[in-house]
This record gives sequence, C-alpha cells and structure tokens, in this order.
Amino acid sequence: MRLENIETPALVLDMDAAEHNMELMSDYMKDTGLSLRPHYKSSKCTYIAHMQIKAGAKGITCAKVSEAEDLILSGVEDVLIANEVIEPSKIARIAYLAGCCYLTVCVDREENIRQLQVAAQAQGTTIHVLVEYDVFLRRCGVDTPEEFCALAKTVDSCPNLVFEGIQAYAGHLSHEENYEVRREQAERVEKRVSDLKAYAEAQGLKVKEVSGISTGTIAFKNKDTVYTEAQTGSYIYMDTSYGALNLDFRSSLFVLTQVMSKNEYIITDCGMKSISVDQHPPVFYDYPERPVKMSEEHARISAEGLDVNIGDKLLVVPSHCCTTMNIYDYLYVIRDGRVIDRVQITGRGKSL
Repeated sequence: MRLENIETPALVLDMDAAEHNMELMSDYMKDTGLSLRPHYKSSKCTYIAHMQIKAGAKGITCAKVSEAEDLILSGVEDVLIANEVIEPSKIARIAYLAGCCYLTVCVDREENIRQLQVAAQAQGTTIHVLVEYDVFLRRCGVDTPEEFCALAKTVDSCPNLVFEGIQAYAGHLSHEENYEVRREQAERVEKRVSDLKAYAEAQGLKVKEVSGISTGTIAFKNKDTVYTEAQTGSYIYMDTSYGALNLDFRSSLFVLTQVMSKNEYIITDCGMKSISVDQHPPVFYDYPERPVKMSEEHARISAEGLDVNIGDKLLVVPSHCCTTMNIYDYLYVIRDGRVIDRVQITGRGKSL
C-alpha cells in the first residue's frame, strides 16, 4: 500500500526520519556517557519502545502504572515510572509488576514510601525507588537536600525497597525558545542537582542514578554532567513546538489528511479531534509558512498560488506529538512513500 491509499485522517511515521533521530540520540549518549531511558508518554507504542531498546536504550520511562503494564507485557525488562503513585490499588499493581521486571518508581513523601514497602512485602518483591527533587518546575518533588536525604534514608530502612538515586526532570525548559535562556536555566538545574548529590553522598547515601533531561536540553550535556540517564521522549517524533527550537532532529510523525473542499482556502479533514493544538499550531509539512485555521473536523490554509486539488492528500506536523499519539489507535509506518507496517498504539487512552 502506498501513502496516498491510506484513509484519512491517519497517523503516519516516516521510518527514515525516525531512524535518523534514534541515531542522533545515540550519538548524544556516546558523547556524554549518559544512558538513554526514552519516555513512553511520547511514543505510546510498544513497537517504538522496542525499536529504541534495540537502538541502545537501557530501559523505558513511563508516566503511569497502566503504561508500565503495557511495556512489561510486551517484554520490556527495565521500567521507570517517573511519577508518584499514591492510590492503594495502583501501589498493589506496582508491587506485583516488580516481580516481573526491574521496576523503579518515584516518591516525595514518607507515607508513600511506607505504602510501597507494605505492598512489596506482601508480594515478596523488590521495588527500586528514586526520590524526586524539585528543579524549579514546581510540580512534584521535595525542595531541600535535608528533605531529600530524610526520604532516601527511609527508603534505605525498608527491606523491600532499594534507594536508587535522584529524579530531577526540568520539563519547563523543554520548549524555551530563547537558546541562551534555555542553556542558562539548564546549567542552573545542573548545579542544583550536583549540589544535592554531593550533599547526599556526604550523608552516607549511595546515589546510583540521577535521572531526567528532556529533548530540549540534551544538547547542553557533556561528560561532566551529574546526570546518568536521559528521559528524552519527543526526539523520536518531533512536532512544531520542538521545531521552534531548531534542533537537529527531524519531523517523523505526521497526520495524513485529505483535501475535501477548495475555495479561497484549502479545506482538509484534519481538525482538532484529529491532531493536538495544545502548544504551537500544527503546520502543513509542504507549506510551513501558511497559518492553519482549525475547527473540530477541519483544517484550512490559504489556497493562493497552491497547485492543490480536491482529493489530494497532505501531511500535517502536529503541535504536540505526545498528545497526538494519544488520539489514534494505529500508526502507519512508511518508507519511501510505501506503508511497511501498521502497528497498534498500545499505550493510548491509558488513564490508570
């Protein structure tokens, strides 16, 4: 099947561009000595996760227990839930999953640590733990080195838990378009985390892992970084939000849409129900300078000077790859204009 034979709207992956992005990320890992743990909240697809592992990733990061289950059922053996999990039923599921793979979860409260210990003891499993440290994101995580060390020592006191290190993800820097501001803030985060690690080790704690780093800040890291793992996710796909940063990764994820009407505008069947619009506006790949007007079921651009006809199919670059992946059931994988695979987006719609 060729690209133009796919019914629209449809989500498609350009495999050549995706492979370029994986190779580029692999080069970053070699240059920095970091391990790669790509984020499943972006890929949402075990097909992609296994591609990333085959390309050298040590494991996969995810955001929720249901995503961890999806990954583990597919055979992924090293999973980090980069979030706090407090619902008792979910904690019980984590304790069970910890018997199936090397499973790590984040904490920022003593009560949560106690809950994890009780659940793991009941299952006879071991849960690995990162203590989350706030790096100016103001989301989850403790604020001070003293709070961090108190929690880490509590983890160390629990026979079914293993303290692994620091979770420090500065997601707010990912889309800062001013290069110098982004670099300076990334350096500020690096110093804060480095100071924490030194303090924790002076308290007798063994900090094995420091996990974080996004697609938008990976280029600022070198062999001197305090981090050990990168949780980059969007690099595999890219979108218009990351496109504004002029990174070296290529757009590989598109929504295929068909021209359904034409007047002074080109009107296509790709609306806000088919593509995310929560960050930068999406753009038509071949006409990136033309503003896109979106409604629920339609997208339109000016038709002036364009040799585009009703029935033609066009590619649209999403505003936000992660949320667009969560809309579709299937991903069409293409190479040289031909469909080489159609894979289920196994992680979409996971809410638990």
